[in-house]
Amino acid sequence: MSSSQSIFTQLAQLIPREQLPSTPILVLAAIFGFPILAVLINVSYQLFWPKDPSLPPVVFHYVPWLGSAVSYGMDPYKFYFDCREKHGDLFTFILIGRKVTVALGPKGNDMILGGKLSQVSAEEAYTHLTTPVFGKDVVYDCPNHVFMEQKKFVKFGLSLENLKAYIPMIFEEFDTMLKTDDSFKAFKDGSKEWSSFPALKTLGELTILTASRTLQGKEVRAGLDKSFAQKYENLDRGFTPINFLFPYLPLPSYWKRDQAQKEMSDFYLGIIEGRRNGESDHEHDMIASLQNQTYKDGRPLSDREIAHIMIALLMAGQHTSSATSSWTLLELAANPEVYQRLYDEQVAVLGQPDGSFRMLEYDDIKNLKVMDSCIRETLRIHAPIHSIFRKVISDISVPQALSAPSESGQYVIPKGYYVLASPGVAQMDARIWENASKWDPARWTDKSGVAAKAGEQYENNAGDKVDYGFGAISKGTESPYQPFGAGRHRCIGESFAYVQLSTILAAFVQNMELKLEGGVPATDYESMIVLPKHPHTIHYRKRQPRKAAA
Repeated sequence: MSSSQSIFTQLAQLIPREQLPSTPILVLAAIFGFPILAVLINVSYQLFWPKDPSLPPVVFHYVPWLGSAVSYGMDPYKFYFDCREKHGDLFTFILIGRKVTVALGPKGNDMILGGKLSQVSAEEAYTHLTTPVFGKDVVYDCPNHVFMEQKKFVKFGLSLENLKAYIPMIFEEFDTMLKTDDSFKAFKDGSKEWSSFPALKTLGELTILTASRTLQGKEVRAGLDKSFAQKYENLDRGFTPINFLFPYLPLPSYWKRDQAQKEMSDFYLGIIEGRRNGESDHEHDMIASLQNQTYKDGRPLSDREIAHIMIALLMAGQHTSSATSSWTLLELAANPEVYQRLYDEQVAVLGQPDGSFRMLEYDDIKNLKVMDSCIRETLRIHAPIHSIFRKVISDISVPQALSAPSESGQYVIPKGYYVLASPGVAQMDARIWENASKWDPARWTDKSGVAAKAGEQYENNAGDKVDYGFGAISKGTESPYQPFGAGRHRCIGESFAYVQLSTILAAFVQNMELKLEGGVPATDYESMIVLPKHPHTIHYRKRQPRKAAA
């Protein structure tokens, strides 16, 4: 047999000639028959097999194992609202072999985000995603009580003194960006013509620069070169849906992720060792604060734990803040009348007689009501995270307030399932909010409106304060507005996020006019964070100096 013959020719010569006509049919049957049979069996099972009345209803799906992954992945919110129309606020769907029970609305958020440690586990839901990126022994790679102590340590680093010191640092980074970023060449040249910048790219870079200058420390800021950027990018690729579903695949992107994690960890360890040896001075950063902390048992944080916490702060805060700042500027550029009110407020609060602006101070932020409303409204309608998962570690009896009881009594979510909360659904629910899909910051200034009451319930529910180990906070799990999560895993970085977002927003408002062509972009759900789709170009023009007071 000639070696030049194709494998298909060689195989054909082994098959008796009289069987050749039927062979393609057999091959096609093998290729397509089994999947079709699997689909038929799956559909028949859902339609005709007796259902367990104690289990929540299951979303119909054609393909076994894959389940509803495609429709969920393309647009989670459409999937949630469509399923709610058929099944109510409680239903189960299949996601790549996982059984995921969704509980929507404030009651659903309360059941999951306020769930008991004996019933739901964030660690078991997320450790396979976060540990390869953040590193061992921190966040979800440690017992929950240890994680709560680590959150307390980080909270100490976010002191009022530090937050106040961060504001001028953020303005300095903004000014540096205007001088060095090619997108702002027209601004630097003093041109009166309109130019443009890509929102997500620009705000992503500004977010990491400002976080590095403030929280991370000057050594990290000084180390933001191309090598660091490549490590960050390789590590960042570990935060994708495929990594969540399949955390350890033999693929180049996974090997690069693991190598980047080691190199980033070593980078922080070098900074910590250098400080211990007196090689650098520092102030107002998180590393200095963490080096002074000890656990309840008297053990100090190890250098490796500090390094991994710093990576977690860098990665987690970067995604949510860059997304929120991008969406805020896009919405403002599309609503020039709101942007003008924002500028007028800056003039009223920070304007100087000579036409300049004085430096924003921490105490000013609470007086900038229009800016606060813009940030809150953006967080409402563009919640950075669309799905929050927990692993069920013991059976959960669903409260009757959440769903009508089944024929056998209450629904039960069995051990081994996952549960999913989506605060963004309640935040965009037309049954709760007037013109729910419209970006309208003015709703937050109506003291008797839904927004004000929801915000108060989330922030100041004095009768429902809980200390999970990092300080007493409003439980807030039944509020229809939960921009930073709720319960024991509520984000402790929200105070820094508001300072960072407010300062960046003030810097843009004071320095340039904005406009948007083509409307606010659609939403991209391909990553773990809710982002604007391309193109997300914002047009800008340098503001002309205000006239000095007479």
